[in-house]
Amino acid sequence: MAIRVLVADDQALVRAGLRRLLEEQPDIEVVGEAGDGREAIAAVERLRPDVVLMDIRMPELDGIEATRHVSRRASVVILTTYELDEYVFDGITAGACGFLLKHSLPEEMIRGVRAAASGDALLAPSVTRRLIAEFTRRRPPATATPPSLNALTEREREVLRLVARALSNQEIADALHVSEWTVKTHVAHLLDKLGLRDRVQAVVLAYECGLVQRGNP
Repeated sequence: MAIRVLVADDQALVRAGLRRLLEEQPDIEVVGEAGDGREAIAAVERLRPDVVLMDIRMPELDGIEATRHVSRRASVVILTTYELDEYVFDGITAGACGFLLKHSLPEEMIRGVRAAASGDALLAPSVTRRLIAEFTRRRPPATATPPSLNALTEREREVLRLVARALSNQEIADALHVSEWTVKTHVAHLLDKLGLRDRVQAVVLAYECGLVQRGNP
């Protein structure tokens, strides 16, 4: 089944370019477009996309507010022009599962859509590494370990540390000498135990509680 994508951007040329790029892929279908945040919310309700490519700066309602409304119905990927766009930090708490630069290479954009659709948040691109680091810098580590963290097995803690280092499932599998399916199972279990929605939230928690320190390899 094709990945259903909604493109939300106030620039018609950007929407057209993304549509053309994505629809060249046999496994991706662009089901609709939106020119502002309110249109994006209505389109998600009506079209039920799997992934929303969401611009930040849009009229009527910006992409951050729109993301808060739709992130539980679709995987939202924030589109930004600058690597350290200040508004993107708010995208994490709004529920975005990842970020892509508008000038990303075509293959990066396509890979990002597929990753979002599979539930593998976009943590690999350099922009996301910087965003996570800056986000955790703004929010100092918690002084106490969340009780839910104690529910994790030692292997799940190890996987969480590697997720927080921005490794993909395959990279984690290679590091631990296990299958990618095993890693996906561990990730699903730790998200459930911690009551988290996705990997981005897991990364933030790992930094906030001191499980991973900024700057560590």
